[in-house]
Amino acid sequence: MKWKIVSDSCCDLMKKEVACDEVDFTTIPFILNIGNEEYIDDENLDVVKMISAMESCTTACSSACPSPATWLDEYADAENAIAITISSNLSGSHNSAVIAKEMVTDQNKNVAILDSRSTGPELVICIEEMVKLIKSGLSFDEVVAKANATLAQTKTAFALCSFDNLVKNGRMSRLTGFVARKLGMWGIGIASDQGTIAIKGKSRGPEKAISIIIGDMTERGFSGERVVISHCKNESFAEKLKSAILEKWQSAEISLRETRGLDSFYAERGGIIIAYK
Repeated sequence: MKWKIVSDSCCDLMKKEVACDEVDFTTIPFILNIGNEEYIDDENLDVVKMISAMESCTTACSSACPSPATWLDEYADAENAIAITISSNLSGSHNSAVIAKEMVTDQNKNVAILDSRSTGPELVICIEEMVKLIKSGLSFDEVVAKANATLAQTKTAFALCSFDNLVKNGRMSRLTGFVARKLGMWGIGIASDQGTIAIKGKSRGPEKAISIIIGDMTERGFSGERVVISHCKNESFAEKLKSAILEKWQSAEISLRETRGLDSFYAERGGIIIAYK
């Protein structure tokens, strides 16, 4: 295989969705630790079962990123390998991918590591773009440069309506989490340009949450191109957000998808992550 794109499982994209002769696409799983159970975040993961286990677990849950060896295995069978990871400021996955690149001994192999500085749907947009670029016949360096440019132009926001993980991990008091849930509070945040999470606002009810997201898109210069909305078992909210975006930007190309394991783990049931370019 001449070209390979490999991501960690923060990407809400399945292998079968990138089906073309020119590119092999795969993802490397995180391990999700919930109570005494380990959940492998591959394409066979029962996300509903994982979420339910997380909700019933009374102790803090955690995730473990892929090792350098798993990345190295994926680089082996391609002349041109491009890895894209969750933000390096949120996980050690990017560092593992970089270490694996340094272990490559084949001088005829091209390997590049992209730091998404984000998660989920932003990787979907970038991978879609890379596949188009590869099909068009661009060189390895050209594809990498344009992919990095795409990541620089793409923004991410999220809205959470469950705060159980924050409470269990000591980042929010139990009382605050209980009150927020009872009042129907939403927390809205953005991925900063540095790949960290910044809080944008809070709202009572989904309508206000959508309004804050639309406001953020306007402030950050969205002009009506590509949008990917990933939701954690909340298609109705995702559809409402899609309608609100199309009402303001009729030309926007919008797709909805369900979060995979890692993004479901952090967004929790009902949460959404949106990326736009």
